[in-house]
Amino acid sequence: MEFTDVVKNRYACKKYDGAQISAAQLEAILEAGRLAPTAKNLQGQRIYVVQSAEGLAKIDALTPCRYSAPTVLVVAYDKDSVFVFPGGKANSGEEDASIVATHMMLAATNAGVDSCWLNFFDPEAVAKALHLPENEQVLMLLDLGHAAPDASPLPNHTARKPLAETVKYL
Repeated sequence: MEFTDVVKNRYACKKYDGAQISAAQLEAILEAGRLAPTAKNLQGQRIYVVQSAEGLAKIDALTPCRYSAPTVLVVAYDKDSVFVFPGGKANSGEEDASIVATHMMLAATNAGVDSCWLNFFDPEAVAKALHLPENEQVLMLLDLGHAAPDASPLPNHTARKPLAETVKYL
């Protein structure tokens, strides 16, 4: 698929048919995350694949936004493997994990898999429920699956501000 088609066709799927994605599709998605750039190439991202009934039940207990997706990726980063910005007040953890997650989300579309970026959950509760290491910070959850036949983008999906409202040349 052409990149412009990937970014135009991708939408936040809110209803899945329950069919599992293939191992090849999952591998392509995870590989896209592995290839994503990170500050100083530290690669501090940590991706947890949740597909078991037990794991998905834990996700369901923490957010109403799984929408019956058969696979959920938990995207986290190692707080000990980040680039600290000059001034020492911020680091690359969230941006690195966001880049990784975005690569995987777009790769999912390219692989014929629907997705939804989730941020409606308590990151600490997810980490605790899944027994993640204390040095890791959960950034987001990424639902993966195949859209139900009657699924469609939200009505405002294609509404975009003109470039003049969001881009300024200096």
